[in-house]
Amino acid sequence: MQIARREPLTREWQASMAERLTGKVAIVTGAANGIGRAIAERFGAEGATVVVSDIDAEGAEKVAATIVNAGGTAVAMTTDVAKKASIDDLYDRTLQQFGAIDIVVNSAGLTDTERHFLDGDEAWWDQIHDVNLKGSFLSGLRAANHMARHGGGVIINVSSGGATRAHRGNSAYDATKGGIEALTRAMAVDLAPYGVRVNALIPGSIDARGMDPAVKQERGKAIPMGRMGEPSEMAGAAVFLASDDASYVTGQMIAVDGGILAAMRSPEADIFPPSRFPVVSRKS
Repeated sequence: MQIARREPLTREWQASMAERLTGKVAIVTGAANGIGRAIAERFGAEGATVVVSDIDAEGAEKVAATIVNAGGTAVAMTTDVAKKASIDDLYDRTLQQFGAIDIVVNSAGLTDTERHFLDGDEAWWDQIHDVNLKGSFLSGLRAANHMARHGGGVIINVSSGGATRAHRGNSAYDATKGGIEALTRAMAVDLAPYGVRVNALIPGSIDARGMDPAVKQERGKAIPMGRMGEPSEMAGAAVFLASDDASYVTGQMIAVDGGILAAMRSPEADIFPPSRFPVVSRKS
């Protein structure tokens, strides 16, 4: 039996969407590439003023230019989310230029972090935690303090299936994502009385950087929907969480994963198979 599969949304279809974020000012960290870029561009198409934040200054400038050339409003700001001074600069400049911050997406994070646990060390652990978990905390803290004093807002963190299901060779990364989900719930409970909603997106196997088509097709076979996801599909979920359509949604983890977490994980989905494990000499 032939199975019909719906293709991801096209840019043309996205462009026809209602401008659900008109009048809002949004900061998106990690917005120079991949999921962060897709969210920033979609926010611009939905009418938001977008602050495109990334440690990659050139990449951030390109994304901001793309939004502006499409008729939106955007600026690029260089940020190292692991450093409080850099986060403070991002928020201070945004407020000086636009006077408000309504939406923050904490998308910045290290993803190429594979290392077997036996090969781990303190520097590896600290670097990943500083960017992924501490960065989400520092940005979320600045956002929350502003939003709580100005009638509310929306904070969206970015987690991973690794928060609840282990990736091989990614103990440090998975630990940060588990921390992000715990942080999201705690922030949501603390900030709800101030009108601040906090949720998290859980990406599945997303082709964030343009994968080889053959490899992409093969990896898609292990996913219930039969294909890998596209960054634009993460952006759609982010728009929902940022919009008034989600006005009663807080403290939730929204999985955009084609059904991976709902199914028993297949070995074909692993990016760090046992063949890459270190060889250990057994002592007698």
